[in-house]
Amino acid sequence: MSAALGIVGFIAFMAFGIVQLVAGFSGIEYGIGPVWAWAALLAALALRFTLPITIGAFFGAMNVWGWHWAFAALFAAPGLLLVIPGMLASVFSLVKR
Repeated sequence: MSAALGIVGFIAFMAFGIVQLVAGFSGIEYGIGPVWAWAALLAALALRFTLPITIGAFFGAMNVWGWHWAFAALFAAPGLLLVIPGMLASVFSLVKR
């Protein structure tokens, strides 16, 4: 059972990554052109430099797909779901002292 769950999780993770690449490509292509979109995709796949694709995914979800900026930010950088509460907890623990 755990192997099947791992396989499903892997497939979901890969599908999410592909959708982020598509959104990043479309956001960069919409904003600054197809040459830069291909360059960002090449940098992401060959050099593991994903910052341009992450920024492009935000703008692709927001400007091309018409999403609200908050949902686009969570789509482009889902780690924000963990970072923001952690930062708030740190701030409140400092204020409490």
